Amino acid sequence: MKTNELIEKALSSKAQELIELVKNVIEILRREETQRKKEGVVRLPTRGKLVVVGDLHSSLDSLQFILRDSHFLEEVKQGKMLLCLGDYGDRGEQAAEVYHVLLSLKKNFPTQVILLRGNHEFLQIPVWPHDLPFQLREKYGELGVKVYHTLRILFENLPHAAILERKYLFLHGGLPVNLTSIKDLAYAHRTYPQTTFLEEILWNDPQEIKGSFVSPRGVGRIFGVDVTKRALELLKVKTLIRTHEPCDGVAVNHEGMVLTLFSRKGAPYLNEQAAYLEIDLKERVKSAYELAKQARKF
Repeated sequence: MKTNELIEKALSSKAQELIELVKNVIEILRREETQRKKEGVVRLPTRGKLVVVGDLHSSLDSLQFILRDSHFLEEVKQGKMLLCLGDYGDRGEQAAEVYHVLLSLKKNFPTQVILLRGNHEFLQIPVWPHDLPFQLREKYGELGVKVYHTLRILFENLPHAAILERKYLFLHGGLPVNLTSIKDLAYAHRTYPQTTFLEEILWNDPQEIKGSFVSPRGVGRIFGVDVTKRALELLKVKTLIRTHEPCDGVAVNHEGMVLTLFSRKGAPYLNEQAAYLEIDLKERVKSAYELAKQARKF
């Protein structure tokens, strides 16, 4: 499989093909969750190379660049992994194609491709604009409605965090401010809506403050450096890698404990650059400052 072939297949895909692809991946995700004992946190191996991708928001061009530049398909047989941090659709014109590419990768390399849930895959709380159903209808006609409903089932089965023990935590938004244990993180999808942990994982943002306050997004919270320090110590990791906020590829917060990685370039965002990250999993842990310097900007 080559990147060009993957892209061309996505561009020419039919509705029923995408529906079957989504269903196949749902089965894979359900098996994986059973193997994790129903946890929503994926435990990463301690060696190998990991390509980390932030928000894509329907940008097939950004995804294509990342796959080519990282040589993912050329090196996947050597154990290279791909970790995407959520927000695959909306705010762009090629959501169906982005989903097709990512789900094809997941189907073909299930243990090496990890697709996390973003707030745009968490439709219990409305997102705006949510143009995915309209795009699918435009591309596939009446069958677009069926594609959309199948994708919504997929969203419910996506894990919401990944962890490399003693080193990194990966998630879409931010740290829940009242986290008390790894179980709060692992079972956030099962305790929602009785707890707000899942909502915060997908919606929270860092700022240079102490404590926390309700987010101006209307959902989630803004969390400060003290929240990050306590949570990372509790989870026994050093650096949080997240996405969710537009920036020129990378941004650093909380004394180098938080890296924001944004992988989508182009309207409606005004960022001049996007970025992805490649991490050697066996290397020493790095701060967000160090990771920002090694990120591949485009």
